[in-house]
Formats: sequence, structure tokens, C-alpha cells
Amino acid sequence: MLGVSWDTVRLFLHVLAATVWVGGQITLAALVPVLRRIGGTVPAAAARRFRQVAWPAFGVLVITGIWNVVAVRPQIHGRYETTLIVKLVVVLISGLTAFLHERARSKLGLAVFGALTAISALAALFLGILLAG
Repeated sequence: MLGVSWDTVRLFLHVLAATVWVGGQITLAALVPVLRRIGGTVPAAAARRFRQVAWPAFGVLVITGIWNVVAVRPQIHGRYETTLIVKLVVVLISGLTAFLHERARSKLGLAVFGALTAISALAALFLGILLAG
């Protein structure tokens, strides 16, 4: 069996948190139409429960992301650095739009901020894979 290193633990936690943050958004978006048919408060209850898992996952993403940057510091120059900066901006957008989505009260606000959160989360995921490659 291969040995387990701190790099393995760091990457595992980062990928696990990304799975919750990004995958959870996709799953919840797919479930919302069904939840709406069940009852008026069910979608809001599901969203509240998801937030209890999603925000800690986002926190783990930020912490392990910082850990990732420290671990690869010698690589950070040129196009890698540019890609990393773009990813950091996209992560910030994902967190900010998720925060705004939670506070939106109109259907338009929920739709716009929800879409921006999902798109930016997927973009951050893609950029993370690009950086790892």
C-alpha cells in the first residue's frame, strides 16, 4: 500500500470540501423543483440544512487552499501565478454570491445569485484541476 503524507491529507480535505460545496449546489438545484411540489416550506428547510454543511465546507476549502498555496509556493510564477490569481478571484465571487443568494428575497435575486454561485463554483473547480495538472 502507498504511504499517506500530509500532501495526501491536504488534497483529500480540499477535494472533499469542493465535493460538498460544488456537488451540493448541483444536487440542491436539481431537488428544488421536486421540493417545491412537496410543500411551501420544504425548499427553504432544505436550503437551511444545506447551508449548515456548505459553509463549513467553504471554510475548509479556504483553509486547505491557503495550505495548497504554501505547499506549492516555489511553482508560483508566470502562467501558474496568473491562473492562481484568477482562481482566487473566482472563489471570492463564489462565496460572495452564495452569501447574497442567501439574503435575496425576490425570485430574480435568488435566480441570479444562485446561477452566479454555481457558475463561479464550477469555474473554481475547473481552475483547481488546471493548477493541479
